Amino acid sequence: QVQLVESGGGLVQAGGSLRLSCTASGRTFNSYRMGWFRQAPGRDREFVAHITQIGTRTYYADSVKGRFTISRDNVKNTVYLRMDSLKPEDTAVYYCAASRYYSGSYNTDYDYWGQGTQVTVSS
Repeated sequence: QVQLVESGGGLVQAGGSLRLSCTASGRTFNSYRMGWFRQAPGRDREFVAHITQIGTRTYYADSVKGRFTISRDNVKNTVYLRMDSLKPEDTAVYYCAASRYYSGSYNTDYDYWGQGTQVTVSS
């Protein structure tokens, strides 16, 4: 069992930056593939980025490629999402997720989810 807690969300102007953090409980964090997803009001939850167990590979949704960076620190049991050049359309609740088996972009690839953190980008 893994518990995930996100932090770092907030209100930012368009063009600004935020860094989200997601800290996991347990001693097996480095065995999990980690992902970030987001859900805007009235829309389905969508994939943002994922990272493999030791961070050697990352993958991004086209909508955030070149602006967002996913990374992890396995000593701190934490995965990060650095978000630059933010746009109003990035406004959403951001969730981190852990997968035992898949480095995927589908919700069903992930076994554990955090509670989410709100990111609001004003124009």
